[in-house]
Amino acid sequence: MAASFSKQSLFRLSRFSCRCKTSGFLNSKLFAFSLVTSGCRYNSSTAHTNSNKQESEKHETHFGFQSVSEEEKENKVYEVFENVATKYDLMNDAMSAGVHRLWKDMFLERFSPTPGTKLLDVAGGTGDIAFRFLKYVGTPVGSTFSSSASVAQSSSSDSEGTQVENKDSFSEPDINGSHVTVCDINQAMLDVGKAKAKSMGYSSGISWVKGNAEVLPLPDNTFDAYTIAFGIRNCTHVQKVIDEAYRVLKPGGRFMCLEFSEVKNPLLRSVYDSYSFQVIPVMGQVIAGDWKSYQYLVESIRQFPNQETFAAMIKSAGFRFVNYENLTFGVAAIHSAFKI
Repeated sequence: MAASFSKQSLFRLSRFSCRCKTSGFLNSKLFAFSLVTSGCRYNSSTAHTNSNKQESEKHETHFGFQSVSEEEKENKVYEVFENVATKYDLMNDAMSAGVHRLWKDMFLERFSPTPGTKLLDVAGGTGDIAFRFLKYVGTPVGSTFSSSASVAQSSSSDSEGTQVENKDSFSEPDINGSHVTVCDINQAMLDVGKAKAKSMGYSSGISWVKGNAEVLPLPDNTFDAYTIAFGIRNCTHVQKVIDEAYRVLKPGGRFMCLEFSEVKNPLLRSVYDSYSFQVIPVMGQVIAGDWKSYQYLVESIRQFPNQETFAAMIKSAGFRFVNYENLTFGVAAIHSAFKI
């Protein structure tokens, strides 16, 4: 626009200047220069405004159905899980009528880990997947706790120097070499998980790390498997989470995700939506004294990519043999892939 405007202006003024005396010619040139620079300033200002607008939009994301800044979403999600931590397991049972337990059992069956597996369970604060893993691989309870030499402790910082927190929460692999590292950004959730581990008698084979799924404080090519159950939709940058999973897995390692998904059948979807929006927040208020957190959780499910889109995101991170399996008509889905 600036180039076109300037040429037209100069063309008209040059015709006018041919009919003028020398002084008039110089004045017309000065006037033309003024128009040119003015046009540049106009377009530069417009471009700067558009750039600022794009930058602002770039850093916006969703928190449920709300539009918020990325930083604000991270803080809000942290508050949600800090608020619900102590009632998290109870509410899962109430909301799903216990079906979430069957989904997680099926998740482990599809995973089928063998003794000696080194697992990273992300967003696994209360330990639901971790304890199922330990039971599946036959980790004994009541072993002596050791604060050294876990697979995750081999590096106390990531490539950017982020320090691993809670070093006293590391333990040795079990007698078969199996080990799970539970990583969660929320300390309140981790505290619930650690208390459960103690009450169940697990003191070896499991470690606890406070960390961000988008920037894991763990070394490359470390784990045989990576699991994340009902957690990835709460992350601000889902693709970054998948990329990090790829980074920390060993070649041949397996990525597995259990997450709410899209119900395709219109009639079933209508019933599911009615239950989600009209019943679950009420349960949250009655059982946990928290309507807003469970309203967000319901809304976050609708904002998460559907099965096909999420599978494509996994593949774009470099994973191969990507597939998914719907559970309960697509209310949830198991996604699986390998780092080849």
